[in-house]
Amino acid sequence: MERIPEPELMLTVDQVQAYASADFNEPHSMFIRLFQHYFPDEVVNGMVLDLGCGAADISCRFAHTFPDCSIDGVDASENMLTYGRNLVEKQGLSGRVHLLNGYIPNLTLPRLRYDVVISNSLLHHLSNPLSLWETIKRSVKPSGTIFIMDLLRPASREDAQYLVTKHAKQEPEILQRDFFNSLLAAYTVTEIEAQLQRIGLYYLEIYEVSDRHWVAVGRL
Repeated sequence: MERIPEPELMLTVDQVQAYASADFNEPHSMFIRLFQHYFPDEVVNGMVLDLGCGAADISCRFAHTFPDCSIDGVDASENMLTYGRNLVEKQGLSGRVHLLNGYIPNLTLPRLRYDVVISNSLLHHLSNPLSLWETIKRSVKPSGTIFIMDLLRPASREDAQYLVTKHAKQEPEILQRDFFNSLLAAYTVTEIEAQLQRIGLYYLEIYEVSDRHWVAVGRL
């Protein structure tokens, strides 16, 4: 199935509210577990960059899992960051998790380089996927840790609808629609490998970790 792009940003109030209120416990918990699985000896006590942090749920989970780190979360949707800032404050993480509005690749970050760069479900939103990999390559310290997770594009629209029914049937219709469109906009492993080759991050390892997710892991 050919990729069908979707809008890069979640800007409407309905979209943002549905996303921020949705139950992402399974994939977001998996994100943390997989990071620990692929980097079992990692001592995260420096600066972390979370690209496409959205409503900051993963930023907060990461901060709780690694209490000695600080996190800069970046998202291009100010509406989404409003929910994120509320969550950060509610969880008592305002001193360690800082959220800022920015659009890759033209980001002005508080720090030149980060010890760890993470990202969840940002790549499939981008019309130019190389902008994510360029930003990662530019932002991570030498030998810094890279951990990226995103959706896999299914073989057909029917397969995409099956995944929506399987994983999101209890969610509001607007979220089911966005999930379906995101699956159609996702990249295949072959396409991601080509992106990494082109940008010079060919040494990152790619793994399919669920019926709808892949991860790219490694060090600069």
